[in-house]
This record gives sequence, structure tokens and C-alpha cells, in this order.
Amino acid sequence: MMKFDEMYTSLPYEFFSGGEKIRDHYKIYDEWLARQPGDMMATRREEAEVIFRRVGITFAVYGDKDDTGAGHERLIPFDLIPRIIAAREWDALEKGLAQRVTALNRFIHDCYHDQEIFKAGIVPNDQLVGNAQFREEMVGVDVTGGIYSHISGVDIVRAANAKGEPEYFVLEDNLRVPSGVSYMLENRKMTMRLFPELFSAHKVAPVAHYPDLLLETLRECSPETTAEPTVVVLTPGMYNSAYYEHAFLAQQMGVELVEGQDLFTRDQFLYMRTTRGPKRVDVIYRRVDDDFLDPKVFRPDSTLGCPGLMDVYRAGHVSICNAVGTGVADDKSIYPYVPKMIEFYLGEKPLLNNVPTLMCRNADDLLYTLDNLKDLVVKEVHGAGGYGMLVGPAATKDELEEFGKLLRAHPERYIAQPTLSLSSCPTFVESGIAPRHIDLRPYVLSGKKVQMVPGGLTRVALKEGSLVVNSSQGGGTKDTWVLEE
Repeated sequence: MMKFDEMYTSLPYEFFSGGEKIRDHYKIYDEWLARQPGDMMATRREEAEVIFRRVGITFAVYGDKDDTGAGHERLIPFDLIPRIIAAREWDALEKGLAQRVTALNRFIHDCYHDQEIFKAGIVPNDQLVGNAQFREEMVGVDVTGGIYSHISGVDIVRAANAKGEPEYFVLEDNLRVPSGVSYMLENRKMTMRLFPELFSAHKVAPVAHYPDLLLETLRECSPETTAEPTVVVLTPGMYNSAYYEHAFLAQQMGVELVEGQDLFTRDQFLYMRTTRGPKRVDVIYRRVDDDFLDPKVFRPDSTLGCPGLMDVYRAGHVSICNAVGTGVADDKSIYPYVPKMIEFYLGEKPLLNNVPTLMCRNADDLLYTLDNLKDLVVKEVHGAGGYGMLVGPAATKDELEEFGKLLRAHPERYIAQPTLSLSSCPTFVESGIAPRHIDLRPYVLSGKKVQMVPGGLTRVALKEGSLVVNSSQGGGTKDTWVLEE
């Protein structure tokens, strides 16, 4: 099997440090792969798929229905070749992520309290008033520790900066119910099972303790009404696309997985029904969107939440993680202001840069976007999962024209960004090993302190040339190795 440096002179960022010199932290893996027989990777991939199916690691694709109307259950494709990050790079990323999430939590608190950043004119007031994720019900509500986003999934890309040098950029902040961490954990278990010899040759930082850190974070956010808080994971149910992850995390933490029908309120406290009678609940790790949490307050037709939950929440007798109204800060129209938030709340310069972003609500930005649509990536400010997005260089003439009409009709719904030359990583595809674009989603936990396991979930665009890594759009995942030295 050929070595990386004999194949990929077009991958300057992940494997090469200028020219065709392979980066030091990839050398051992490169040499190992060169010694393997040609059919080894295909055999190991088949083994991985069998194991994943046996364990039940699947997700449902909304809009992709079978004859019964149910969503198809699929495996998220797992790529055998890991993405490797040097220790010094991760150290810098970790500091930048902690800084960013701390500022975002301060911003959310400010949105629902004094609104100082809006009074100072740093963020326009209409970005709050017109924000679909702003929840009036949270105004003046004090949450435990002032933490709103206890679990944050921050999407990172590696691309060329203005000087042509590789740099990590923040692409998106996911602060409501970020998903995917179960795949990070299962990918690591699979890689260790298939290639144990590689872990003897590398000092890879562990990630298996993530459920312990998550439970510690959730317990730290409990109201001060009990010394031994009861934590539950609230799921919409087995038909949700991420149900496997909900069940997996509950099992790994050793807590109950509940649905809305398992909960009830009494005397401004929350209880779950058990075979031994009612048991009080102190912390909910919710995987249900705001609108479905309490039919008395939000959508009256919701059967996924618990009537009266918001009364208990506002009384300070239960913690909801992530907090209700957290989405006000992961709206893509708020994203361009995060660097200014860091300076305003922390008095520091951002350690991680944003991708340059045009706000189509501004007349000049809209005009530029329309004139350069074929070269830009345009996203809905409330969009997720790769939906409602235009990748200009990959779009047809008709698609560009139709999207232009949408932009003119509702410019406030969109932002635009340059088409970055995202870093690529060798990936095992049907034709062999080929370069595919990747991103990284580290999971940042905020309790009494900010902490995270090294790495995160690397997502890979399996279609040649594609920049869309979302699993719902055909993307896959990789194990992410952060070397300890």
C-alpha cells in the first residue's frame, strides 16, 4: 500500500508542513499503513460495519421515508483512517474553545437580564427582538451558576488564513442540543478494537471518560435543594434521529432515560414515575427542543414534554441542560458578533477567529452576495444539518437563480461566507484512499469549570469535492486522535 506522501501533494494542511514533507505526528501512522496488505482496509471496514449494526449504532434520516412512513435507519459511515492532531495544536484549540464558550454563556445571561451589550451598541437590539430563539419566558430567570450552555458543540475547520497559512476557524456554535458525541466515543472503541497495535505506537489522549465528565457537569448544575441530585436524560422517544445517542449516554452515565410521559409536577417540584413510586428529579439533560418542553407554555399540542415544567424551572427547583432560550446565541445571525462578545465580557482578544461572514440583512452585504453567489456558501440563520444551504461553486445556474430569489425576498434569513479551502484527510472510499474534506466538533462542558476531552468528532464529506459533512447529507465520521506529546 502506498504511503501518504506518495499520493497527496494536494493536501497541504492535515499531513504536510509545506511542500511534500509529511508532518511529524503522522509519520508513524503513515509508515504503518505502508506495511499493510492491500485488502486489509476493506476487510476491517466490513468488520466495523457488522459490529456497528449489531450494537445498533444508527440514525434516522428525516424526509427519507420507507413505505410505512417511518424514517430509514442508517449507519453513519465510519472511516478507518483517523484524523491526528498534535498536542500543541490541541492546547491552543482548548484555550480558544474555553474562552469562546465562557463569553457565549455571559452573552445569554445578558440577553435575559440587563442586556448591557445591546445598550452599548455592540450588538444591534433587533438581533435580540427579532431572534426566533429568544424566549420571553426566561427574562429575569436566574439559572444555576449562570450557565446556560452546559454542553456546547463548536464546529471547527482548518483552512488557509489571509497569509495563506493553515489556521483553525470557528464555523458554527451549537448550543441548544448538540449531538454526535456518542459517535466520538464509539469510533474510538472501534479503532482500538481493529488496530490495537497503533495505540501502542502512539500516545493518544483518552476520550472514554467523557460520560463521567458529563455527569459531573450535570450534577454541579443541580439546584441547591439536595445533596444527592437525581439526573435524567429526556428524549423525544425512539423515533428521534438521535435516539441511539440518548440511550447510550443515559446508560454510560448510569441515569434514567425518560420521556415526557414519565414526568409530572407537584408543588413546584418535578418527579418521574418509577416502579417504586414517584422520585424527584433535579437535573434534566434534555434532548428535546424548547418548543416541546412544556405544553402549558410553548406548543400546546406537544406530547414530548411535561406540563408545568417551566413553573418548576422558574422556581429554581430543577435545572434544564442546556437551558431554555440558549438558542438565542447559536443563531447564525449572532455568530458574527462573538469576537466582540469576547472582548466585551472578558476583556480579551479572541484566541479563535470566525470565518469572515456577510450578513445579508445589510444592504451592502446582500448586494455583494448576489453579485458573487457562485463563489460563496450561503446559510439560513436558523438552519441546521446542512439544510437550507447553498454551496455556490457546486450549484447549477438554475439553483443559483432560485436561491437569488430567496435572498431578495428574505435577506434577513441568510448569511454568506467564502468557500474555504477546507483541509482534507486521507479517507478510505470505494476507489481506495482519497482526500476528503473534514471538520471537527469538540464538546465543551461548562459547570463549575470549563472542561472537555481531547479532540471531538471529526466529520468527513465522503462525496468527492463536497464541503458538506453532515450525516443527514451523506457525511461520515472519523476517530480523532490528539497526541499527548
